[in-house]
Amino acid sequence: MPQIGSVISKFYTEYNTKTPKKLKVIDAYLLYILLTGIVQFVYCCLVGTFPFNSFLSGFISCVSSFVLAVCLRLQVNPENKSQFSGISPERGFADFIFAHVVLHLVVMNFIG
Repeated sequence: MPQIGSVISKFYTEYNTKTPKKLKVIDAYLLYILLTGIVQFVYCCLVGTFPFNSFLSGFISCVSSFVLAVCLRLQVNPENKSQFSGISPERGFADFIFAHVVLHLVVMNFIG
């Protein structure tokens, strides 16, 4: 049975060597969104939910942004090229930006 340290080390080295820079940037964005959602949730648990619409819209924005970024990562990944044959990476990014604009218009409307 391999040690957990060797598994993490192998994962880290393979991630650094085999993952393109575009995907690493998207992964960094995903990590940022995940940490932002966790901070919002912990703050809500500690302080309370007085302006509930504000918390809910911020948390929904984090979750939705995470889902959109995962979809972008799937479309940009060269290993998934056969599944997204008609969609170029540029179109995937344009769809991502358009969906973000719509998402943030909805979130701003929901805040009040």
